[in-house]
Amino acid sequence: MSEPEKLERGLGLIEATSLNMTFMVGIGPFVVIPFVIQAMGGPGSLLAWAAGAALAVLDGCIWAELGAAMPQAGGSYVYLREAYGPERWGRLLSFLFIWQTLFQGPLSIASGALGFATYSRYLVEKSSRLAGAFATLGTHGNNVIAGAVIVLVVVLLYRRITEIGRISVVFSVIVIGTILWIIWGGARHFDAHRAFDFSGQNWNLSWLMFGALGHGTVQTIYSYLGYYNVCNLGGEMKSPEKNIPRAIFISILGITALYLAMQVSILGVIPWREAGQSSFIASTFIERVYGGQWAALATGLILVTALGSVFSAMLGYSRVPYAAALDGNFFSAFARVHPTKRFPHISLVAVGAAAIVFSLLFSLFSVIRAILAMRCIIQFVGQGVGLILLRRRWGSEPRPFRMWLYPVPVVFAIAGWIWIFQSTGTRPMLWSLAAATAGILVYLVRARWQRQWPFEETAR
Repeated sequence: MSEPEKLERGLGLIEATSLNMTFMVGIGPFVVIPFVIQAMGGPGSLLAWAAGAALAVLDGCIWAELGAAMPQAGGSYVYLREAYGPERWGRLLSFLFIWQTLFQGPLSIASGALGFATYSRYLVEKSSRLAGAFATLGTHGNNVIAGAVIVLVVVLLYRRITEIGRISVVFSVIVIGTILWIIWGGARHFDAHRAFDFSGQNWNLSWLMFGALGHGTVQTIYSYLGYYNVCNLGGEMKSPEKNIPRAIFISILGITALYLAMQVSILGVIPWREAGQSSFIASTFIERVYGGQWAALATGLILVTALGSVFSAMLGYSRVPYAAALDGNFFSAFARVHPTKRFPHISLVAVGAAAIVFSLLFSLFSVIRAILAMRCIIQFVGQGVGLILLRRRWGSEPRPFRMWLYPVPVVFAIAGWIWIFQSTGTRPMLWSLAAATAGILVYLVRARWQRQWPFEETAR
């Protein structure tokens, strides 16, 4: 049975865009805003948000063209395999993508769950009952809560894709509504002098400025990640050749407008030196504007957005091992589809289990840079180069979507991801390179055992 027959094409443009947007927002902006403010010095943070958006748009052009041309489950796995040749280098690179997904996929899910747990401390600090309950969890309270969130999400995802689509729309309404509420509060109490206070900042075109912009953009691009989530679900999309590009660009442009407006709103109410030290910036903002009770409600809504991000992330990542198993490049059990609900249930449960392990072992901020460093070279840069190779192979053959101004977006996207990679810092870079090296060794041992490329000729 082919993939289209196994999976149900039940996601339309609204559901796909909703899944992208809920993945993109989550807890990310509410956690990283203070760090971006610190890195860029108050209103300069807007430059980091704009830089992250620009890279997302450029990279989104690559995803849109690849996703429309090859609308299958697995996204990058399929693109890397086809771009570099399914019987040669494409087999190695697609395996390396699966290898890194075994780490960065669950890490990404765990980061959302840990963000949920971290942000929930605002409510804990305001309630003696919650504080007492949290105290019973000991020093690893955040990790236990994060693990429970992941279990809940697995339960929510254990259903048909049409039902999941409807749930995603509910999450996206809450996400957008929460940000719009913050923006409205900022507009009513906006102080332009406070918002654009550049005092104490010496802005000039120097390496220090570009270094600060790099560190700030590492944080902002983390909050944009997810615009490509629909590509992992290509096998479950209606009219994917049209809806995949539309969902990518609508979600990027929509979230960019919301992020920039929210950042300006916060700076217009809370002095940037204070905002840069806040652990619960959005809740503090609502408390300052509307009072404590409304801040508690806002915190609850932010936690729902974090839950929605984990929901969307796990949905997308669970399709990657499934695609590899279907291709014979991963354990065959992961290719199983639920007999009645028609989704890859083994893959979903396995990814959820791995995410639970990571959520119990790590803290939130230790995973953000690791996620980006692991993905930059093999996935993002690899896809950009891969699209250039595919373009040469396809020639003038008609395709559902062609990016504008090719190859300019591809070249700038590749340069941007290399910049982000080096901005993550020495340790994340070394860990990502070590993980890739280990993946190459595992692939070579496995290929030798199964007499696959590059050992098939010698085996004969």
